[in-house]
Amino acid sequence: MSNDNDVIKESSADLYDQHETQTDDVDFILSVIGNKPKKVLEICCGSGRILIPLAKAGHMVSGFDIDEFMLKKIEDKAQGVKNVNWFKADAVHDDWGTGYDVVVLAGNILFNIESDMDYEKAQELFIKKAARSLVHGGHVYIAYGPYAPNGRTLTKPGESCEDSGEIVWSWEGTDDKGNYRKDSITSGSFDEETGILKFKRLLEQKLVNGNIIKKETECIKHYATLEQIHFWLAQAGFIIELECENFDKKPINDESNELIIYACKGSE
Repeated sequence: MSNDNDVIKESSADLYDQHETQTDDVDFILSVIGNKPKKVLEICCGSGRILIPLAKAGHMVSGFDIDEFMLKKIEDKAQGVKNVNWFKADAVHDDWGTGYDVVVLAGNILFNIESDMDYEKAQELFIKKAARSLVHGGHVYIAYGPYAPNGRTLTKPGESCEDSGEIVWSWEGTDDKGNYRKDSITSGSFDEETGILKFKRLLEQKLVNGNIIKKETECIKHYATLEQIHFWLAQAGFIIELECENFDKKPINDESNELIIYACKGSE
């Protein structure tokens, strides 16, 4: 019998597939990497929402994720697609491989890393690992849009926020087995000096058999500034070729709270 964690993870995969159906980021990634077939690696590929369209466009695509329930969703989507493979791996602790033309860090993964490692170090490590996985002249694609407390932006300091416990985000739905689920995030505390944001994630799931699962998780995220991301990229030998706020290529400004970067691996 599955334990509560497996039930929660399976439900997460179902609901992700039901509701995360946007294609604008996929279209944008395809536009920046071009039509010439490339060897592409997607980090934390989830259920293949981005992975499979890249393969169908003719690229030789690999992806990995630590969530086996997400990975199980890929097989049906990959029917008839020969130039794609996926596997289970831990992005922080496992090797990413080498020889890729493009490494994709999409889906705000730099803000959603799950690891026991210091969060800021893990973010920097992702940039370093991307560089190691790329051929010289290869590119990293980064989409980063962190939760911005009290209007904090990527380009300038913001005010601290106090933990009131108020629900600031809530989402609910029914998974493929008919289990109802509601997720919420509370307001948190933000340390301006360290860039650490703390908040709580609340989950309530009512199963079809009448059982109820409740879970409260303390979450810690590191708010990386634009300056930090630039520094990490430079240290890893990347040269930024494109930097914009959104898929319309709007320039970054003081009000920006999301970021897209396409950078080339140059000097070591």
